[in-house]
Amino acid sequence: MATKNVVLVSDIWHDIRRHLLIYGILVLVVGSAFAVIYFTHLNRQTTSAIEVLLTERDALENEWRNLLLEQNSLAEHSAIESRAEKQLNMARPGASSEIIIKLP
Repeated sequence: MATKNVVLVSDIWHDIRRHLLIYGILVLVVGSAFAVIYFTHLNRQTTSAIEVLLTERDALENEWRNLLLEQNSLAEHSAIESRAEKQLNMARPGASSEIIIKLP
């Protein structure tokens, strides 16, 4: 009985050695398939991240445009003058209260 097991193991070992090239190629093909799957997954993750970043960039560009418009509207003289009148109770000086100083 023990000799049958030894003979069977010996036959399997000789069969593996005889087809070693085929087994090696099989391992390489399976490894290559897993590499393709892994890099495809990485590519999809990167593409998804790029889409998120592009969407965020577009939102930031819209916010930047809105801030520029708001800055331009707040910098207008009429807006500054009306705020000074309402919030600080300031008034435009009249022609009679202006003093002109001439330097020598």
